Amino acid sequence: MSSSAIELRKHMRDARRALPPDTRLRAANGVAEQLLQLPFAPQRGYVAGYWAVDGEMPLHAWQLQLPAECIWCLPVLDDASGTLKFVPWRVGDDTAPNKFGIPEPVFSASALLGAADMAFVAMPLTAFDANAHRIGMGGGWYDRTLGALSAQARPRSVGVGYEIQRVDAIEPQPWDIRCDAICTESRSYFP
Repeated sequence: MSSSAIELRKHMRDARRALPPDTRLRAANGVAEQLLQLPFAPQRGYVAGYWAVDGEMPLHAWQLQLPAECIWCLPVLDDASGTLKFVPWRVGDDTAPNKFGIPEPVFSASALLGAADMAFVAMPLTAFDANAHRIGMGGGWYDRTLGALSAQARPRSVGVGYEIQRVDAIEPQPWDIRCDAICTESRSYFP
């Protein structure tokens, strides 16, 4: 990882952590509106969100407004494959911190779903550009997970962040998967 990518991640993480709680809550409502208005917004099936940590954009407002036919899922790390799996989760279900301290559902192996089972995947980001390129935390979990699928088998994938995380341009790496859209509190960006 280049020093400029490390510096960009640090700068953007600091910026989102500096946002006051009331700004984050207003932003969560705005991003929910943007996600619900996407031309390919999920109407049914498994929908993967994430547990917001480290100042990431919260998804609770969107989760609560999804159609009843959508089943909310959270990602879990599959260290054996280096990819994410997904588990249905409802408010009140048990969680436990993963190796990064991020809450994951407590689950049985039979509950695990693959990325191809998802209709839609919302992904956190540290930076993005107007062409729907995103930079994550640097571990490559989402890129490996989506990259393991053919383009036809991939669920719709949308990066979610704050408008302050937009940069002029991101030079994608060969392994980066471009998002179908990026949603912020105030607008959506498409490739």
